[in-house]
Amino acid sequence: MTLSQAKLAAPIGQEPVVIARNLTQVYKIKRGFFKPADHLQAVSGVSFSVLPGKTLAVVGESGCGKSTLARMVSLIEAPSAGELILGGVDVVKATDPQRHALRRSVQLVFQNPFGSLNPRKKIGSILESPLEINTTLDAQTRAEQARTMLALVGLRPEHYDRYPHMFSGGQRQRIAIARALMLKPGLIVADEPVSALDVSIQAQVLNLLADLQQELGLAYLFISHDLGVVRHIAHDVLVMYLGHAVEQGSKQAIFSQALHPYTQALLASTPGIVGSGATKKRLVLTGELPSPLHPPSGCVFSTRCPYTTTRCRQERPILREVAGQQVACHLAEQFIHPT
Repeated sequence: MTLSQAKLAAPIGQEPVVIARNLTQVYKIKRGFFKPADHLQAVSGVSFSVLPGKTLAVVGESGCGKSTLARMVSLIEAPSAGELILGGVDVVKATDPQRHALRRSVQLVFQNPFGSLNPRKKIGSILESPLEINTTLDAQTRAEQARTMLALVGLRPEHYDRYPHMFSGGQRQRIAIARALMLKPGLIVADEPVSALDVSIQAQVLNLLADLQQELGLAYLFISHDLGVVRHIAHDVLVMYLGHAVEQGSKQAIFSQALHPYTQALLASTPGIVGSGATKKRLVLTGELPSPLHPPSGCVFSTRCPYTTTRCRQERPILREVAGQQVACHLAEQFIHPT
């Protein structure tokens, strides 16, 4: 099926689909009736933008704030502070009708294709639900668009009348992707979309996402802990640790010359990347991730970094440009490879 047949074209422009400035999310943790609440800073001052047809991958260990960031961008949660601009509108300051309209422009693809589809509904009904809720299209038009979308993601017309349990994991994720595209969004937030799939199936789903991006001009915010997957699909990479952005740059720059020790450790732990020139030596992470309720003073990575200095323990580094990348490390210059 061609793009013209699908009638789902999204014009590719130069304006970012989404802009985030100093996004912050703080949760209050109750400790009891007579004790003051603790404050957990899940995301701390993260900034980025994503252009149409591009993919920003957000990577890091579990608990680093990736999924919280995804929930803010997909308008499930409102940020505690900062700006989130979609379609030229700051979501934080938007009215309820504006926010409702903006939700159509951002759609989610979840991690688990076995839990994200209603087992009691047929696939056709699942795909038509976003149209039934958000548009005034008649039943025949909704069914036609659902069948068109099934074909676009590589499924057959007879799948329209089947239930989710009749499909493999890869097919279910294709259905989830089709459902996310029904409202013709400009931005897809994909939260670990292939981590629950077999490796052979992962490649098929990633190739589908890449093909849809090229055809429809979609922007992706791709959440992942797997740098092997990120290397396949991303254009730019944002590395997070304990809610902070510690390194940011193009995929080529991050994989060829990581300037933050945490990024180096992530690369060194990924099979197939070690020995490719991405890191000078194997850096292995030791110790546990600190509690976000009581983060370290100074650099948040200082308790696990082999290069920690007194300055690192006392002064928190800010993101700054080093060799064309944004990196939050006092020692970043010493990791620049000689040319």
